Amino acid sequence: MLSAIKPFLRADASVEERDEYLEVPIMQPSEAIKANAYYFNHPEWAEEYLIYCHRSESFRSRWQAAIGSWEDKVVVDIGCGPGNIFATLKGNPKLLIGIDVAPKSLEFAKAQGYLPLLADATNLPFQSQFADIVTLNATLHHCEDMEAILKEAARLVKPGGLLITDHDPQLSAWEYKGLAKLLWNGRLFVYKITGHGFHKTDSQQEWGLACEIHHKPGHGVTRQLFTDTLKPLGFDVQVFPHNHDLGAEVLEAKTGKAEMKYRIGNLLSGRNPDADTSALSLMCVAKKQLIAVA
Repeated sequence: MLSAIKPFLRADASVEERDEYLEVPIMQPSEAIKANAYYFNHPEWAEEYLIYCHRSESFRSRWQAAIGSWEDKVVVDIGCGPGNIFATLKGNPKLLIGIDVAPKSLEFAKAQGYLPLLADATNLPFQSQFADIVTLNATLHHCEDMEAILKEAARLVKPGGLLITDHDPQLSAWEYKGLAKLLWNGRLFVYKITGHGFHKTDSQQEWGLACEIHHKPGHGVTRQLFTDTLKPLGFDVQVFPHNHDLGAEVLEAKTGKAEMKYRIGNLLSGRNPDADTSALSLMCVAKKQLIAVA
């Protein structure tokens, strides 16, 4: 495994080879890294995530339209988890590197076809500008410093290459107010009574929520985060607000329709639920310019 990425490593990089993955030891993990490592290292939880999350036809269609083709290309998937993107899209990249902080998820990702690397996404061991495509799906909101992660991802993209992010909550859509915020705060109690919700146990729910640092009212990504971070680094940036039922149409500036509970949340917060700013997620498709910005 190490030989496959050696041409792309920085001269000072220290990468250790484990049985199932490569590792850049994280000496002082943040609270977010600890939470994500715990949740996604749980075999049952990681497998459930692989089976049930980001596996829909709308997801496949949206990502396929954004990527185009990754045949014979070098791809880096930051926050790959157990390998959902490649498990859904398939194909034949020249090299597919998956980066995460949870060993068990990296084992699942390896089985999907990734070259797995355990590392802190704010300080990756790679040279700059070596990847054709860098992806971050549902990754930024799991990290304390979203801008730092985005900048480090951008550093890896070669001129003409793509940086694609998706499925991070849009701040303006999750900025619940008044009664909507009270209902949001009480949702866990309702889920527990009704048995509704993805998580099966209180422990799984507790750690799942601990992972999602910026998925709550007052948090999330913005169009400005992507444009202000990536444009100065030489990227042409497109940002597409969307709900989760649309595929390739998202890249045609269509947002789709959110579930009723989210529409009610926006209405109770005094917002138009059909506005772009009420769409649950933002997808960013950024292309690195061939000519450096002066």
